[in-house]
Amino acid sequence: MDVSGEQQTGVVHGVSKVRLSSVAEGNKVIESTSLDLHKDDAAGHLDPDYCGSCYGVPALTNAKKAGCCNTCDEVREAYASNSWAFGRGEGVEQCEREGYGELLDSQRQEGCRIEGGIRVNKVIGNFHIAPGRSYSNGNLHVHDLKNYFETPVSGGHTFSHEIHQLRFGPQLPDSIAGKWTDHHHTNPLDDTKQYIDDASYNFMYFIKVVSTSYLPLGWTEKKSTETHSLLPIDLVPLGLHGQTAGSSGSIETHQYSVTSHKRSLAGGNDAEEGHRERLHAQGGIPGVFFSYDISPMKVINKEQRPKSFTTFLTGVCAVIGGTLTVAAAIDRGVYEGSTRLKKLHQR
Repeated sequence: MDVSGEQQTGVVHGVSKVRLSSVAEGNKVIESTSLDLHKDDAAGHLDPDYCGSCYGVPALTNAKKAGCCNTCDEVREAYASNSWAFGRGEGVEQCEREGYGELLDSQRQEGCRIEGGIRVNKVIGNFHIAPGRSYSNGNLHVHDLKNYFETPVSGGHTFSHEIHQLRFGPQLPDSIAGKWTDHHHTNPLDDTKQYIDDASYNFMYFIKVVSTSYLPLGWTEKKSTETHSLLPIDLVPLGLHGQTAGSSGSIETHQYSVTSHKRSLAGGNDAEEGHRERLHAQGGIPGVFFSYDISPMKVINKEQRPKSFTTFLTGVCAVIGGTLTVAAAIDRGVYEGSTRLKKLHQR
């Protein structure tokens, strides 16, 4: 969601969900799936005249079959659109037929990793990772947390997490990153780890994004801007806009600074961390939230040829010449002033 009013829920383009085994099993990769809101019709094998119940809520306007909820996903979506909690789907024919509850229970001990790219407007905004299906309730963005909190897993689910990499725009290739900067200063959230044993916990990262240009020899800011504007943004792969000039061309990307905050949704203070005066509000959504602000400033890193010895000598001569000129002017002024004072005393 950003200040322009654009809200993207269930972003799928370029985003994959990687299923990980439990910590006890070493967090090994089980499966990597590209998130897709437009799945194949799970009810394709049903009788053409079949019309599933929506269990007390109106059917979706975009349902495969008007006025019906023929799949578990359609029932869940109908519940979400009416701000109803769903749960495991007990007593819902479609979910029991598809084994939704059993699938949910089989993945209770797993972790997950989100990877990919999201295209956002270049204005103030935020994105977050939170449990449950999301929906809008009036002016509020809400998640169905029933399955998250009502879990048979010992200790419950938590939002302990590790940020392997977070960047805005293309990454500098390792071959040239050394002479410009380092990844830690341009992407300070890389390799950030947060551990918590409380399910009702919220992590927030406040990011200040600064546009940054890297101009090799022979490139100017105007040339770089015009070159990267030639291709329509929709034709550039996610994460590569600003790096279309080739390996020897300029790079238009971003770097950022960040501050973080975490709190329990139960409220309280930070007495354990030595800040008893810091009080937390109650309520909210458990998850990891990223709020980004685009700076009006821009950093330009421009490569220039090193000065030769001849250029150095020329500069030294210019400094000496300028010093002598100033000294001569001062000497002339002092001489003229003393001469006039002598003439005044002789009168």
